[in-house]
Amino acid sequence: MVTIAVTAEDADEPRVAVSPDTVKKFTALGCTVKIAQGAGVRSHFSDEEYKDKGAEIVADADAALNGADILLKVRRPGVDELSKLKSGAVVAAMLNPYGAGAELAPLAATGVSLFSMEFMPRITRAQSMDVLSSQANLAGYKAVIDGAALFGQAMPMMMTAAGTVPAARAFVMGAGVAGLQAIATAKRLGAIVTATDVRPAAKEQVASLGGKFVAVEDEEFLEAQTAAGYAKPMSEAYQKKQAALVSEHIAKQDIVITTALIPGRPAPKLISEAMIKSMRPGSVIVDLAAERGGNTALTKAGETVDVGGVKIIGTLNLAAHLPVNASNLYARNLLSFITLMIDKEEKAVKIDWDDEVIQGTLIAKDGKVVHPKLTEKAA
Repeated sequence: MVTIAVTAEDADEPRVAVSPDTVKKFTALGCTVKIAQGAGVRSHFSDEEYKDKGAEIVADADAALNGADILLKVRRPGVDELSKLKSGAVVAAMLNPYGAGAELAPLAATGVSLFSMEFMPRITRAQSMDVLSSQANLAGYKAVIDGAALFGQAMPMMMTAAGTVPAARAFVMGAGVAGLQAIATAKRLGAIVTATDVRPAAKEQVASLGGKFVAVEDEEFLEAQTAAGYAKPMSEAYQKKQAALVSEHIAKQDIVITTALIPGRPAPKLISEAMIKSMRPGSVIVDLAAERGGNTALTKAGETVDVGGVKIIGTLNLAAHLPVNASNLYARNLLSFITLMIDKEEKAVKIDWDDEVIQGTLIAKDGKVVHPKLTEKAA
């Protein structure tokens, strides 16, 4: 019998690693799911809901971890929790692994098999496990809702006997998962939507959602995408041309959503102080890259700042502001991932270490950090 432990997250993280729905599915696989009392409260999942689906509610984290084969978390757990697990126990979470060698080494030393959900390979069979996509989808939606709320004017065009209310203009910078959801949401709210991205494939996706594409489409632009689908860093010359185009365009926008992130790198600066000051008072920028330094020159992580009447929202962990949805999606990602490791006949943890998904996400094993992306940086 496989025992899965779920403990409460830190005070600044309202999400939880299992939902009542995934508890039911885990128990159907023959697993025992031990959840620390109150672990799901901030995601509005009560202990009673979990119990009804087959979970065992225990007094605290120690009781949940005792004898567990698998620990499921949202954020990176501490040594205090991992040291209470048996050697070789599986731990899956969003570990924020880039540049975190000093923090990961003591976790590895506890002897657990540590998996980072952010390193999920971008392959077809792993789509249901892709936490970056599931959470970015919600972040893109919430960015538009928050931007519209702070904008303080109507989003759609309205024709009344007293005159016409013009539609708001929304500009989305970065047309990945978050950006595409932002485009769709702004369009549904009735805004005139434009978007930009350095990946050529994004042009068609933006158009399919009713947005107008804005970019310098030269030879460098046509090659600006990695095999994994991420944007490549662009040359200084291209950045200057693109900045000139964006500078002219951004001055006319009411709401700007920035979503540009390259894994393991500081967020690229897309909006200069001069661009911000060119925008009309009352305009809003929502910076989804605030946690990695921000896409604007004046973003402050975790704050909303006012620059001459232009507000810049730097909310962190935006998906977690929709904790019910975010937890449900994340829990399903984990369910799909952990199911790979469970032998349904033997009702035991059985890991295929040669599996592409396992190899792609494995951070630490047998006391050492083993992922090539992390060991190369340390070398």
